[in-house]
Amino acid sequence: MDKFSLLQLAKHSLKGHKNWSPQWRSPEPKKTYDVVIVGGGGQGLATAYYLASKYGVKNVAVLEKGWIGGGNTGRNTTVVRSNYFYPESTNFFDHSLKLYENLSSELNYNVMLSQGGMTVLAHSRHDMEMLERWSNSLQLQGVDAEMLSCAEIEKQNPLLDISKNARFPIWGGYIQRRGGVARHDAVAWGYARAADSLGVDIIQNCEVTDIQISGNSVSGVSTNQGFIRADKVAFAVAGHTSVLAEMAGFSVPIVSQPLQAMVSEPIKPCLEGVVVSPLVHAYVSQSDRGEILIGGGADRYPSYGQRGNLPVLEETVTATLGLYPSFSRLKLMRQWAGIVDITPDSSPIIGKTSVTGLYISGGWGTGGFKAIPAGGDTLAYTIAHDQPHELIKPFSIDRFAKGSLIDEGAAAGVAH
Repeated sequence: MDKFSLLQLAKHSLKGHKNWSPQWRSPEPKKTYDVVIVGGGGQGLATAYYLASKYGVKNVAVLEKGWIGGGNTGRNTTVVRSNYFYPESTNFFDHSLKLYENLSSELNYNVMLSQGGMTVLAHSRHDMEMLERWSNSLQLQGVDAEMLSCAEIEKQNPLLDISKNARFPIWGGYIQRRGGVARHDAVAWGYARAADSLGVDIIQNCEVTDIQISGNSVSGVSTNQGFIRADKVAFAVAGHTSVLAEMAGFSVPIVSQPLQAMVSEPIKPCLEGVVVSPLVHAYVSQSDRGEILIGGGADRYPSYGQRGNLPVLEETVTATLGLYPSFSRLKLMRQWAGIVDITPDSSPIIGKTSVTGLYISGGWGTGGFKAIPAGGDTLAYTIAHDQPHELIKPFSIDRFAKGSLIDEGAAAGVAH
């Protein structure tokens, strides 16, 4: 940033942000829309944006019961990657990663994508064999993956305990170099501003209290701001998917559990990319502000609490310190939990439902943030054409009745 820009930034900050234009409007809800999207997180906002930008469907409302990006979009660990195991998942998430790679340019909004790589650690010969299969599967699908020796991992991550006496000896691993992190609020705000500029109404503090069904077709939603009519309604509410589905008269095989994360005090740059150990259920990265960001496994009980419990926090910190002993000197600054919606096969449910005009984007588990661009893109196509996009056909809700599961529990990277 040049000297003039710094002076301008300082001048505006001293004025208390007065006379700054809002990034999006705050309209009163209209009585009727072509499409109502319930959920103002990344998935809902991206769906609205692609409906307006790619398919010309601009009479759209995004209803958020709180504030934009205040749910799971703002309560995650910001990882983006496409190193899944099965082709159905890999193709979908690689589409999402490719969209992320051009997202700042498309939205004219810096989403702060940092592709420092996603390194998965192996702690035994058996782990190495599994990671070789995983890496080979990705390469066969045309997705980047590269096995790493213990020496190569040590060179890339000098703070890792690579010693023979390590609590969790490291045998090697593999890396997806295109993996990394993006800024969660920037992704939400970028999509919100872009959707708003195309005419989408973003309505905050608007809680949906019921789904109106006529015959077997959706006719609108009841909210704390009145009834809103729409022939097409989409759910993008993460952990509350089962709640809205019940309002619409059907059930989904989803369990909602808290997934905790935490950050340390900020320090100088010392980590590159994301490092994950599936064995100990912990992964770390470093934020743009210098904080060490730590994530782990989901809490073991269903809940809508956004704090999580102490035992899982202790297990996650203990596992992290087993990998990075020097982090024991750091202070934890913040801790939080998102409400993840977990399906039996750890894969999403996205597409049409048994109710005509009602669509769903849920069951993302720990993968919702990395799926935002592709989730929005494919659901927008599905809503516009009333036909599922090719990439999401395998993730329809009827796969559970057919037994066509896509078991990505291992590729999720952590236990849940």
